[in-house]
Amino acid sequence: MITFTEQARERVLAFMEMEDGELVVRIEVLDSSPLAPRYDLALIEANERGEADETLDGGGFGLVVDPESAVLLEGATVDWVETIQGSGFKVENPNIKPIGEATPAGPLADRVKHVIEYQINPSIAGHGGAVTLVDVRGDVIYLQMQGGCQGCGMAAVTLAQGIKRILMETLPEIRDIVDVTNHDAGSNPYY
Repeated sequence: MITFTEQARERVLAFMEMEDGELVVRIEVLDSSPLAPRYDLALIEANERGEADETLDGGGFGLVVDPESAVLLEGATVDWVETIQGSGFKVENPNIKPIGEATPAGPLADRVKHVIEYQINPSIAGHGGAVTLVDVRGDVIYLQMQGGCQGCGMAAVTLAQGIKRILMETLPEIRDIVDVTNHDAGSNPYY
């Protein structure tokens, strides 16, 4: 079941009133990546439903969901939010937890933090860089580079030949390391 908050429901109904025809709302999961989950909500004509689509009650309007999205959206809540950056629909989805939503905890997270603090960060501090642990998902860890490493042309090399090598040799239970740094936002890269 997908729930619309009162604000979201009112906004959908207002958008529907501005249009002609028999409309329903299509909601779809465009990208289920925990790095940046993306959703799409659109008004469509009722006859545009696909054969396999599920039709639900959105609280006064029809809600159409494709089978894959229906599974991923089970228990999700759609809200209408207004912020300084703008306004729009926001999907709170218990099935897709974004990276970095909670502080990494547990035995592997503790060991990774220790290696970062005592082996990795001291070696890149000379270039004004630092690395932090953002999340742990099973045997995959997510790191963020900061300072001189954020936006540095050599960041990929530092990650592959330095950080990954050290972490995976020290902690063989790690299967993969993902860099979640926005390197385009680096303001003072080393190179």
